[in-house]
Amino acid sequence: MAFETSRSPGRRGLSRGGDPGVAGLKVLVLLVGLMWVSEFIDIALGHRLDSFGIQARDADGLVGILFAPFLHAGFGHLISNTIPLLMLGAIIAVAGAARLLLVTLLIGLVSGVGTWLTSPPTSITIGASGLVFGYATYLIARGIFNRSIGQLLIGLVVILVWGGALFGGLLPQAGISWQGHLFGAVGGVLTAWFLGGEQRRSASPVAPPFRG
Repeated sequence: MAFETSRSPGRRGLSRGGDPGVAGLKVLVLLVGLMWVSEFIDIALGHRLDSFGIQARDADGLVGILFAPFLHAGFGHLISNTIPLLMLGAIIAVAGAARLLLVTLLIGLVSGVGTWLTSPPTSITIGASGLVFGYATYLIARGIFNRSIGQLLIGLVVILVWGGALFGGLLPQAGISWQGHLFGAVGGVLTAWFLGGEQRRSASPVAPPFRG
C-alpha cells in the first residue's frame, strides 16, 4: 500500500512561489550577462554596436536610451561597471525581480533622456554607469522617503563605500560622460521618491465610509 505524505497548503504555496530575492538576483545576473554578451559581439563586429549609443539631440539617437547601458568601450569599461552593478543591484534585487526591473527602467529613462538632452553635439554615450549612479542614489535616498531606519543604514554604508567615486564621477573629465552620471543619480533619487510615495500610500489606513 502506498502512502502519501501530507503537506500544508502554506508550504506548498511557498515552494511554488519561490523566494522573490532569488528571482531578483537571477534577473540582475541576466542583465549583466547581456552586457557581457553584447561586448563580445561588439568586438567581433569591430565595435559597430557602439553606434547604437545615445547620440545627443539626434532623433535617431533616442534608441540609445534603451541600448546604451548594454554597450561598453572595451572590457575594462565593462568590468568597472559590472562590479558596482552587481553589488548595488543585489541589495535592490532582494525586494524581487519586479522591483529591480522597475528601478532599472526608471533610472535608465531619466539618465538616458538627460544625457541625450545635455551631452555635447555629435557625441555618442555608451555604458551602464548611469545605472550604477542611479542604483547608489536610490539606495541612499529610499530610506528617507520610506522612513526606514534599516534602509537609512544601508544608504549610509553606500555613502561610505561609494561616496568618493560618486562625487568624482560628477566632475567633468575627458572621454567620460558626467551627464550620464549626473542624470543617473537624479534618476535614482526620483525613483526612490516615486516608489517611496507608492509604498506609503499602500500602507496608509483606509478611512471608514460615511454612513447616512
